[in-house]
Amino acid sequence: MRIDLNADLGESWPRWESGEDIALLDVVTSANVCCGAYAGDADLMRATCEAAVARGVAIGAQVGYPDRDNFGRLHLDMPAADLIGELLSQIELLDEIARSAGGTIAYVKPHGGLYNTIVDDDAHAQAVVDAIQGRATPLPLLGLPGSVSLSLAEASGIPVIREGFADRAYTPDGRLVPRSEHGAVLDDPAVVAVQAVRLMDSVSSICVHSDSPGAVDLARAVRAALEAAGAELTSAAP
Repeated sequence: MRIDLNADLGESWPRWESGEDIALLDVVTSANVCCGAYAGDADLMRATCEAAVARGVAIGAQVGYPDRDNFGRLHLDMPAADLIGELLSQIELLDEIARSAGGTIAYVKPHGGLYNTIVDDDAHAQAVVDAIQGRATPLPLLGLPGSVSLSLAEASGIPVIREGFADRAYTPDGRLVPRSEHGAVLDDPAVVAVQAVRLMDSVSSICVHSDSPGAVDLARAVRAALEAAGAELTSAAP
């Protein structure tokens, strides 16, 4: 079985300078690079892309609501047309930077509030799909199984990548427990590793958040557990 291990990167200069992002790039197979809307900047995007290319790690465009005050984790009530333009601009910026680093964008992953909104919100889910289709060559969309966004993407002929979260708790209906609730973020490497193995039969990419407590140890535990279960770690993007 082939499985992808991804992490959200390029969100914080202190985390980059600490070496944590680099350490994660040595473990994961795909890097969701923040496109500068909710965090990060062009210089951090470039440094992250250069490091990913050097390690053969796939680059994904981590797009989100332009809301730096809330790290893009809250729903933003934007008109669909404005959201399409915003997301397309983010993708195009990362595309330019990735190419200058010798790489290319392999997929799109919405972040935080946008990710959760498009699980059920038709208008913003369609805006994400429309932004992807605004490119000459549409990119695969990575998202939560059962989400409206993935259904709309598939209906439009866009490849989809179903994602699970090793370090997040789930509700009984397969949604993510809101971060505001106790126990929403998992930080025990053993627990996270078991959840990753449990998810691998139903998704093709597993995420470990770079800002989770002990993220590098979590990612290493997940990778070791997946490999012990017989999985081949490789990017899920075509």
